[in-house]
Amino acid sequence: MSAVDIDHFKALLTERRDAVAAALEHLHKENAGSLEDETGELVAGSVDQHPADTATETVDREIGNTLEDHDERVLEAIDAALVRIGDGTFGKCVNCGAQIPEERLEAMPWATLCIECKRKEERT
Repeated sequence: MSAVDIDHFKALLTERRDAVAAALEHLHKENAGSLEDETGELVAGSVDQHPADTATETVDREIGNTLEDHDERVLEAIDAALVRIGDGTFGKCVNCGAQIPEERLEAMPWATLCIECKRKEERT
């Protein structure tokens, strides 16, 4: 890849990293307390909470946890891509060594596999 492309993808990765980090920080703030704190359940034998409210809060918490897990994995992948930029291996498939098409990198700049290797991985 040319230096211009590397600069473009480094900027793109940095921008996406900032956005994901901000979203993750927001999720951490939203889910700061325990589920018991939010629902009032199990606190001094409280029975005022309707089971549907507790279920809704539980589902919301599970969605938040899933989003946090996803964002953490994306941050790790972005950081790894930035390392690959630094060591000169960015844009090359880690499996076969082929150049990853720029269209794929535009959509997912932290991609480590070319389309063919990704398809093979998904079939297994």
